[in-house]
Amino acid sequence: MRVLVITQYFRPESFRINEVVQSLTEAECDVVVLTGQPNYPDGAVFPGYRAWGAGRDAREEGVKVFRVPIIPRGRGAAWQMAANYISFVVCASLVGSWLLRAEKFDVIFVYGISPILQAVPGIFLRWLKQAALVTWVQDLWPQSLEVTGFVRNRWLLARVGSLVRWIYRHNDLLLVQSRAFVPIVQSMAGAVPVRYHPNPGELSFDREIACASPAIALEPGFNVVFAGNLGTVQSLGTVLDAAEQLLPHLDVRIVFVGSGSRGDWLKDEAVRRGLSNVHFAGRMPPEAMPAILAQASALLVTLARDPTMSQTIPSKVQAYLAAGRPVIACLDGEGARVVEESGAGVVCPAEDPLALSQAVARLCALPERERQKMGDAGRSYYRQHFDPRTLCEGLVGHFNGAISE
Repeated sequence: MRVLVITQYFRPESFRINEVVQSLTEAECDVVVLTGQPNYPDGAVFPGYRAWGAGRDAREEGVKVFRVPIIPRGRGAAWQMAANYISFVVCASLVGSWLLRAEKFDVIFVYGISPILQAVPGIFLRWLKQAALVTWVQDLWPQSLEVTGFVRNRWLLARVGSLVRWIYRHNDLLLVQSRAFVPIVQSMAGAVPVRYHPNPGELSFDREIACASPAIALEPGFNVVFAGNLGTVQSLGTVLDAAEQLLPHLDVRIVFVGSGSRGDWLKDEAVRRGLSNVHFAGRMPPEAMPAILAQASALLVTLARDPTMSQTIPSKVQAYLAAGRPVIACLDGEGARVVEESGAGVVCPAEDPLALSQAVARLCALPERERQKMGDAGRSYYRQHFDPRTLCEGLVGHFNGAISE
């Protein structure tokens, strides 16, 4: 099967699509990737790449990767972000169609992380290549624009909603990362079928964690690790409020591993409030994460309190379950359901610092054997529901269904 993957983000940027491409290749699919010049999350193009460069990436082995020009996202100003997104849509459609002029495909697969506009080049190439188009919806639009505060104007949100409906209805199949997404996306997709396909876990967790040399060594004590994007929707102020209430628990530390738009604010605020129990390890490569998470006493996932966020399963949940450590989930809806259903840890309401601090203290007071039971339950649930290779088989099945339709 010849598969074209369209994604604005690809390695060396750290996104789950990297490992999905690897799994598809291992499943003997002939995969071609159309992507931009890497510049996430710092906003500057990575060394060795050029913002206005175009062509096949000679660094990549085992899969053809074609890169199109892109305006870097810079420091995250609204106009820079908009220019970044639009430049990819335009260049992937026009420059991308030229780069792929000699290629033929059975299916075009769009990694539909925000913004969903990334599917527009897929629609154009679907017509050009006469291939089936499948978009994997990772975020709800236009709801995500409103949640993040990027757009608040009701008229503009309505116009974006009309555009999203047009995008959805020009697909052959829509996949969604959360069961809660299905009725919402289906209501906008018309006759286009919508199927649940969760984000898989990371292939790196299949390796032997105990033998890996950790990139950082956590200090002795009860370490609660938050790993991943330090952004707006993660409600990181809630974590700092909980850390302040946990200061009397001298053995408890909150360790942030990652970076993001709220990273500098988070560090400044921790210093201002004298939160000696909050530590920052910085961003780590994906392959380093299993050995880091394995050292944690507990793993923390948080989201803002919002109906849209409650329908989302943060991708870090899969990594946490695979790590085999107890999970503290300070969120609502689908993500909380997964943690509760798996028996992997404790759940408390989103944006409730008191409940979060109590959950940490309660978990800290449990015997290690009880915490390990939670970790083992999480790993078992992960293998049953989020194993990358099993989900890849399902993805290929979705592709075949779209092609036959």
